[in-house]
Amino acid sequence: MTDTEIGLNEFAALPEPAAIRALLACCSSPAWAAGVAARRPYRDLAGLLETADAVLNEVSEAEIDLALAGHPRIGDRPDSANSAREQAGMATADAAVRAAIAAGNRSYEQRFGHVYLVCATGKTPAELLAILESRLGNVPADERRIVRAELAKINRIRLRRMIGEGQEP
Repeated sequence: MTDTEIGLNEFAALPEPAAIRALLACCSSPAWAAGVAARRPYRDLAGLLETADAVLNEVSEAEIDLALAGHPRIGDRPDSANSAREQAGMATADAAVRAAIAAGNRSYEQRFGHVYLVCATGKTPAELLAILESRLGNVPADERRIVRAELAKINRIRLRRMIGEGQEP
């Protein structure tokens, strides 16, 4: 199951493996998906989102790395409908901004050892570049905290879409 809207009740009724597959379309961390699936049913969307955040805070750094591996670089060809929607603003990027983001992605990956992750929904290419450039100055421990927070934002958007409740700005 990928990028499909299902209601909260339908999500609750899914067999565990199907629920995990649906969640893996939101976040590529198997431990996160299993943890969120195991705590079903949810009374409402708020409960699902709170649990998703709590489980994300509990997963190991290795699981965060697995989640990061499920995200394309900003500016690269999106690998899913979710990523395509989230990076839609990049369609307006001119060649100079695209080149600067590509160079920034390389610098970021060299510095931190993983893909630059930002909640790109609603952001312009210039904003994404400015955020990237500002984050290059972070110490690794601070950057890992920021990555978890950005991943939580992305997960919330994707969970809202999965449940059919739209998305957060």
